[in-house]
Amino acid sequence: MNKILVLLTIVLLTAACGKKTNFTITGKIDGAAGKTVYLNHLTLTALLPVDSAKLNKAGEFKMKGRVSEPTYFLLNLSDGNFATLLVDSAENLTITGSYNRFASDYTVKGSDNSSKVRELTLKFTAAKSKTDSLQKLFQKHRNDALFTPERTKWNNEYTKQVTDYTIYLNDFVKRNPFSMASVYALYQKWGENNYVANDFQAMKTAASALYAVYPKNDQVKALYNNALTIIREQKNARLNDLMSQSAVNSPNIKLPDVSGITRDLWSLHGKNVLLQFWSVKDRTSRIQNQVLVELYAKYKNRGFEIYMVSIDDDKAAWSAAIAEDRLTWINVGDMKGSTSALINYNIHSVPANYLLDKEGKIIAKNLRGPELTSMLAKIL
Repeated sequence: MNKILVLLTIVLLTAACGKKTNFTITGKIDGAAGKTVYLNHLTLTALLPVDSAKLNKAGEFKMKGRVSEPTYFLLNLSDGNFATLLVDSAENLTITGSYNRFASDYTVKGSDNSSKVRELTLKFTAAKSKTDSLQKLFQKHRNDALFTPERTKWNNEYTKQVTDYTIYLNDFVKRNPFSMASVYALYQKWGENNYVANDFQAMKTAASALYAVYPKNDQVKALYNNALTIIREQKNARLNDLMSQSAVNSPNIKLPDVSGITRDLWSLHGKNVLLQFWSVKDRTSRIQNQVLVELYAKYKNRGFEIYMVSIDDDKAAWSAAIAEDRLTWINVGDMKGSTSALINYNIHSVPANYLLDKEGKIIAKNLRGPELTSMLAKIL
């Protein structure tokens, strides 16, 4: 099966139209035969039991649950010996590790978000351990003149650890504005009210991006409000005003068109843009193209543009479909599934779209037919 069919199969299975679907977690934990592993839903205020399983003689187990969108869970072996998971619908996770060092050496496959959370956890644990050790050394010898050179060295090492991890975390949030893992990143802190992330624009972008994708989700709304609280604590009134201003919450896309020329989504700021994801092999996408042709002819001279991203891998078929459907707007695709764009915009199935205002802010998503026609008539 070619790449595009594999991709479409995966995204269609995970979409499920917002309905709860099953996920499974299978695993093998060395040294844990006969012990029990617990799966708990991690909310902002409590841990809610979901499932449990007794490991067999080989240390193997299987669990399951139901979710409709990315949800946080703790996979517990014992107090302080757990893995934080971020599970989406229809995912099949595989967890491996050892009982004695499970929290620090577990691996996870089958869940991109859970892999991101693992990366964040392990990197932060390592950085925090180093900074804590350096602080203890500094405090122990703070008044000892014999350790003056060492204190300077420890202070420089501490500053480097904090700076390096802060840069990493800020960059993570910028790269993953639509991932719930970014909320996990925003909550990491060196100490009481001393949050790691300090790029306030990145915080604002991630908070508004997640809210744009999951506006009706109670947990997301709570996390969004907490993100605002974090920002207010860091910069008080100044950032409070900043959060209320219009802000770009749409990640940039830079992909080649049919001629190989890189087209930049953000270069279209100043226009209302329909960001459309499609596939030449998807019948619904092709039908929707007919509507878009009519709308583009009507509104292209009123500040309206279409930036269309193909998830295909056959350039000849892509080019032919553009000509056949008379798509005269911007069409891009790397012919490798445009995976990065799909992840950044949380696309699980095609066709899908976002409508952006002139500043690049998302104002609507997945508009079709009469809804799209009505919205364009309203804003143009």
